[in-house]
Amino acid sequence: MQQLVSICTSLVLLTAGAVPATAAPEFDQQTLYAKGTGGYSCFRIPAIVKARDGGLLAFAEGRVRDCGDDGDIDLVVRRSTDNGRTWGPVKLVADMGADTIGNPAPVVDRRTGRVVLLSTHNPGDNDNKRTPYVQYSTDDGISWTTPKNIAAQATRPEWNYWYATGPSHGIQLASGRMVVGGNHEGQESVLQGGHLLLSDDGGTTWRIGAVDDRLTNTVKPQEMSPVELPDGRILVAARDQYGSDPGHRAFATSSDGGRTFDRPFATDPRLVAPVIQGATIRHGSRLLFSAPAHPVSREAMAVRSSHDNGRTWGAGKIVHWGPAAYSDMVVLGRGHTGLLYEGGKASAYESIRFARFTDSYLAKPNGTPPGIPGPVAPGPTTPDHSGNKAYVRGSASIVDGRFGGALHFDGTEYVEFPYSRSVDLGASDFTVSTWFRYGSPSGARTILWAYRQGEGPTPGLWLRAEPDDKRIRAFLGAEQGTVTISSTSAYNEDQWHHLALQRVSGQLVMIVDGHRVASALAPAGSITAGREFGISGVHIGQRLDGTQRFRGDLDEVRVHRRALSADELHRLRTTNDPLPEAAALHLPLDKITS
Repeated sequence: MQQLVSICTSLVLLTAGAVPATAAPEFDQQTLYAKGTGGYSCFRIPAIVKARDGGLLAFAEGRVRDCGDDGDIDLVVRRSTDNGRTWGPVKLVADMGADTIGNPAPVVDRRTGRVVLLSTHNPGDNDNKRTPYVQYSTDDGISWTTPKNIAAQATRPEWNYWYATGPSHGIQLASGRMVVGGNHEGQESVLQGGHLLLSDDGGTTWRIGAVDDRLTNTVKPQEMSPVELPDGRILVAARDQYGSDPGHRAFATSSDGGRTFDRPFATDPRLVAPVIQGATIRHGSRLLFSAPAHPVSREAMAVRSSHDNGRTWGAGKIVHWGPAAYSDMVVLGRGHTGLLYEGGKASAYESIRFARFTDSYLAKPNGTPPGIPGPVAPGPTTPDHSGNKAYVRGSASIVDGRFGGALHFDGTEYVEFPYSRSVDLGASDFTVSTWFRYGSPSGARTILWAYRQGEGPTPGLWLRAEPDDKRIRAFLGAEQGTVTISSTSAYNEDQWHHLALQRVSGQLVMIVDGHRVASALAPAGSITAGREFGISGVHIGQRLDGTQRFRGDLDEVRVHRRALSADELHRLRTTNDPLPEAAALHLPLDKITS
């Protein structure tokens, strides 16, 4: 509940503005990297710096095979000589054949102008065997040296399961020291945390500085972004990789130039963001932070401000309401900021965009999130015994059901139950149950899909038949992660089967015909977190985007705001008798009313 209040507060503050609007707001953006171009299936992991000559260097990973994190991945860059108005072609920075070279972390030496680029290599078929590399440009990013292995300087033997540089830019302190964030993990996740890499010779040699990987720490810092404060301290912002403390953003400071952290990382749940990388820069007297503003889902890219050196993060601006993921920022000068971010219409990984905007743009109020549902279109309904309306879309028909009639779906119909508080399961235990009968030999066939649809960690709930893989699969997305479970049969022999899905005592459980067929630990927290950004209701027979439609018959769809007992489930399955309290949703699916 505290996080939801924080979200509402954050949205109000987002409309308040960071600085007085003294000039007309300016904003423009362009796509620098588009999926499926230049010989790459996908581009990810943006990082940006300004070279000493004023040119901008926008780095990315060029992923050859697909958008996954392993395989043949190169480092590429585009360069702008006019403060981001126009950009040169995509240039190759590092290519290690079929292996991965990624996680760009660039930093510029103010004294010599040399651009230093740290990155991480791993074999294409093993993304756990990861090694840090460094390379240089002495002509402001036009040409680059061959990557050099610096594992002896930047790793420890016990960090033998995972290693990553950055991603996003590093910094050079007023003293001349370079500081780049990194994270690491020991075998079988025994040791997991973040560290700083330091260089006092312009990036020629590196050493490990501050480390936070205490086994007792309830925060798991990753993908760290350092910034130097006016008093010389370093503030490091980190992604909290599902630590037990509330919130997904964590902070620590270093008062000795990055050699040690003053205290272990601590989360700030008031800074609302999903579990994701974020970037921090110092812009004059304030700090800016970029990351999606949704509490769980990767969407709503925002730039937020702090006027007290990161103690509080209030005002800011939604730059893109749609899917969005990783980002980095650069100070352009004259009140302008540059934001390099992953974003798109249906997927956050469709493109990497560069946005230029003024301080007065950040002060301009946001509008209403476009995902807020409008009035539900009228149409035929099917009775809901909980007292709400469920709308039948398409030319559905009634057939003989398990108890009375049932609704027949031929791949063109679905039932829409608009969002209401009655079906907002939040963080509670629940039971979803239905009878189903189908014979589809292939395809993904949605039985029920609720709340949201997205990629990455997304709040929501769904049940889907997947006969190609001989299974029924269920998904649960909550504030503290996601989980899927599957049966070992598709049950597609055109016979009636009773299906129940429960969150009960920390478990997600699937029960078919009275037998538990799958279970797993269920993530904690609300499965409707971020409803302020827009939320759908419950769809029966299709995904929320209208695809993966069911072909077959469904009967007696119920949603209860608690975990029903084994006896209660047996009662529903054998007699269909009503339970003591009304269900949050109960669709007999035996009647269609025009």
